[in-house]
Amino acid sequence: SDTARVLGRMYDGMAYRGYSQQSAEGLALHSGIPVWNALTDTAHPTQALADVMTIQEHSGKPLHEVTMCYIGDANNNVAASLMVAAAKTGMNFRAVSPAEFAPDTQLTARCRKTAGQTGGRITVTDDIAAGVAGCDFIYTDVWVSMGEPGEVWAERISKLKPYQVNRSLLETTGNPEVKFMHCLPAFHNTDT
Repeated sequence: SDTARVLGRMYDGMAYRGYSQQSAEGLALHSGIPVWNALTDTAHPTQALADVMTIQEHSGKPLHEVTMCYIGDANNNVAASLMVAAAKTGMNFRAVSPAEFAPDTQLTARCRKTAGQTGGRITVTDDIAAGVAGCDFIYTDVWVSMGEPGEVWAERISKLKPYQVNRSLLETTGNPEVKFMHCLPAFHNTDT
C-alpha cells in the first residue's frame, strides 16, 4: 500500500504486469490512479484486446459473425479474458477442453449473460469435433499455466494431448480459411 501511494503521487496511471490479481487490485485501491491489468494469474485483458484487434483485421467479417475456439486448458487467464472479450463484442466463443480444464462456471455465466445482450454465444464443451466445426479462429496457449509447478507437466500433457492444435485439428474445422492464434511464448518441447 505504501508503494502504491507513492506511485499514485508520481503518475497519472500505471499498468501492472505480474502474477497476482490481488496485487493489481491493491495497487488500484491504494494508489488513487487508474491501474490497467497487463497480466495477472486470473486475467490478461490487454492480450484479449490485441487479439480482438487482430481478429478484426484478419477475419474479413464483422466481429458478431466471427467464431473463435479456445482449445486446451480453458481455465486460465488468457481463455478467461478472450471469453469476456468475445461476449462483449458479440462473437461466437467456444471453449473446448476436458471438463476439468473448463472455464470458471461463474465467469461463464456472466459471459453468457453479456453475450445474450450483444448477440454472441458462449459454448463450453469437451467435444473437439463439434467445438471446432466451422471456426474462423483456433486459439490455444501453453498447457501448464502461470505459477503451476513442474510436477504437473506429465499429467497435463497426457490429458490435453487430444486437444493439441495440429493440421488434423485445423482440417476438422471444415474451414479452409481458419486461422491459428497463440498468445506466446509457445513450448514445442522442454528444450524451448
